[in-house]
Amino acid sequence: METVAAVQLKNITKRFGKVTANDRISMEIRRGEILSLLGENGSGKTTLMNMLAGIYFPDEGEICVNGKAVTIASPKDAFACGIGMIHQHFKLVDVFTAAENIVLGLEDEGKLDLKAASARITDICQKYGFVIDPGKKVYDMSVSEKQTVEIVKVLYRGADILILDEPTAVLTPQETDRLFDVMRNMKADGKAMVIITHKLHEVMDVSDRVAVLRKGQYIGDVATSDTSPQKLTDMMVGRAVTLNINRPEPKDPIPRLEVQGLTVYDAMGVKRLDGVSFTAMGGEILGIAGIAGSGQKELLESIAGLQPISPGASIRYRPIGHPEEKAGIELVGKTPLQIKQSGVSLAFVPEDRLGMGLVGSLGMTGNMLLRSYRKGHGVFTDRKAPKHLAEDVMQKLEVVTPSVSFPVRRLSGGNVQKVLVGREIAQEPSVLMTAYAVRGLDINTSYTIYNLLTEQKMKGVAVVYVGEDLDVLLELCDRILVLCGGQVSGVVDARTTTKEEVGLLMTRFKKEGEKA
Repeated sequence: METVAAVQLKNITKRFGKVTANDRISMEIRRGEILSLLGENGSGKTTLMNMLAGIYFPDEGEICVNGKAVTIASPKDAFACGIGMIHQHFKLVDVFTAAENIVLGLEDEGKLDLKAASARITDICQKYGFVIDPGKKVYDMSVSEKQTVEIVKVLYRGADILILDEPTAVLTPQETDRLFDVMRNMKADGKAMVIITHKLHEVMDVSDRVAVLRKGQYIGDVATSDTSPQKLTDMMVGRAVTLNINRPEPKDPIPRLEVQGLTVYDAMGVKRLDGVSFTAMGGEILGIAGIAGSGQKELLESIAGLQPISPGASIRYRPIGHPEEKAGIELVGKTPLQIKQSGVSLAFVPEDRLGMGLVGSLGMTGNMLLRSYRKGHGVFTDRKAPKHLAEDVMQKLEVVTPSVSFPVRRLSGGNVQKVLVGREIAQEPSVLMTAYAVRGLDINTSYTIYNLLTEQKMKGVAVVYVGEDLDVLLELCDRILVLCGGQVSGVVDARTTTKEEVGLLMTRFKKEGEKA
């Protein structure tokens, strides 16, 4: 089938101060095709697509839609050109219905006819294979339903060029398969689609062509049928990279963290965890799987002393080197400082990097100092050790920063994550908990993090890894605990289970009597 260029980018350049995010990029997006856009963190993928969506305006270059030069200075201009972008973070009003969100902001003359709008929404859904109730409130929807509303919203506005930014980040395998089926239906209808993702197996599954950016420059494109994950990674990084997660067998695993009957309510009185029990073993990586909002965040925060825990729960910690200490140290009721003063060696990489993990106005040295300032003598604080640690983390994890004193809030998301993970691992913990440690990281950096976690495991550390990529959970972890609605729906052996089994556990509870 001959494809037609829907969009042509000619010598597009975008600068932010002294940083050139996109450097004279020329490429095209074709009708009836799914194009994957790949690149490391900071390569300029999202910036480039944001110019098509009207969020940024190019400093140089030309954009042509259907062969005609256009000016896209706002999202309204983008829609006028038939371009719609579905962002990773949804832009919906929770108290509105699907139909109300879809028509919100449209300039229609006369009174809004929601009944007619709902009928048109239903037609769009039937045409492409979406499943959605136009009258359902957003706050009652699953993540995949919210994403469906976002996609239908741009189709309702007449978009035939769609850009999807990390669309599968929080979907189960079954939801991902359904999304890809819908994308193929839209492709068959002549739509042009761009998918930005770090998941190479998805690139190989759904795309027709792959375009690669590196350090703001366009490296080239290749037909998906003519390439492989290894070749694509080498194109992104510019050198050969080993795509292999090393998973040695656990050596002498012993209970390090025992959680019993953990129940947690949030500030609004909503139950987030309900009777969660499990054991994290030293010398293994325990994966935590679940759709977004299943209690992953509250689980790690409650163990770290950051969430109030309902009476009756127990969290017992046993330090490395003291397997004979059967009683352990009880963590329930202790603040993070009291946990540390009890001799508990616990490291935590939270989901909110700058909100909870790091102080954005401080540099790397200052953020390393936050972990060690109590080691000073009297009124003096040891600043040399944190600086050396910052320089060591910067070198080993290849953190891109002008200096170790440069404010971390001005670094890219991937570099911020490297600083946080590097600092926590440097504490030589007995228990290391990470929430989405590689979210937003390019594949090269992700594998660096995976190897660091495996190194900790081999030192006898109990590693608790909350992740959203099931392929990684199955390759990296020894066991996987699955959460559904704040309850444990199963614990499976990561070496023998399947994506389908874990995906089902993510969306349903184990039947009574089934083995967990």
